[in-house]
Amino acid sequence: MKLCGLQKTTLLDFPGRVAATIFTGGCNFRCPFCHNSDLLGAETQEEYRPEEILAFLRKRSRILEGVCITGGEPTLQPDLESFICQIRELGLAVKLDTNGYRPEVLKMLCEKGLLDFVAMDIKAGPDNYGRVAGVPGIDMEKINKSIRFLLNGNVAYEFRTTAVKGLHTKEDFRQIGPWIKGCGNYYLQNFSESGQVLVPETFSSFTKEELLEFAELVRPYVGQTALRGIDY
Repeated sequence: MKLCGLQKTTLLDFPGRVAATIFTGGCNFRCPFCHNSDLLGAETQEEYRPEEILAFLRKRSRILEGVCITGGEPTLQPDLESFICQIRELGLAVKLDTNGYRPEVLKMLCEKGLLDFVAMDIKAGPDNYGRVAGVPGIDMEKINKSIRFLLNGNVAYEFRTTAVKGLHTKEDFRQIGPWIKGCGNYYLQNFSESGQVLVPETFSSFTKEELLEFAELVRPYVGQTALRGIDY
């Protein structure tokens, strides 16, 4: 495992649970708005050894209820399964954040009962996906497989989109709604510029009113759609 960061306690990353968040290194996407750009490359430096993380979790197992594994893209890690198994042996639930581009890994982890929750990014509408993900010629069937698996599976999940002015338009959300029809929970997050954005000083945030308009385009197709990180 290439473990590059640890947030020791969060009430936000794992719905309904007090959790720690672990950041893995490396990603197969190059989203130009990525705020964790320091975690993307193969040269990303590992900051923690797995045994260090596990020792910390063991000490905090009476306080923590779960662990969120994010990135980067965690499904690229060759020893992800064994690492999750060791976390679960501590009595902690596991949430996986993923871009859905390795559906075979997602399916395997879910079918082995290793995940309690999955948060999958829906980067854009299908017609705009490669541009937003920074992957020209993207294989959309991989994304489709992950979406269909979660929609038809038994693992709790959510879909979410970070809306970025300069990349997204209403058309993205007109396409997203029917694409994820039947989803229980869909969240819109607003882009915010930071010092670690992959392509800095290029994009901007939408207004709350614009985000609400996007949410209304998706709402007829999902159980619940909401803005995250935005005050109503």
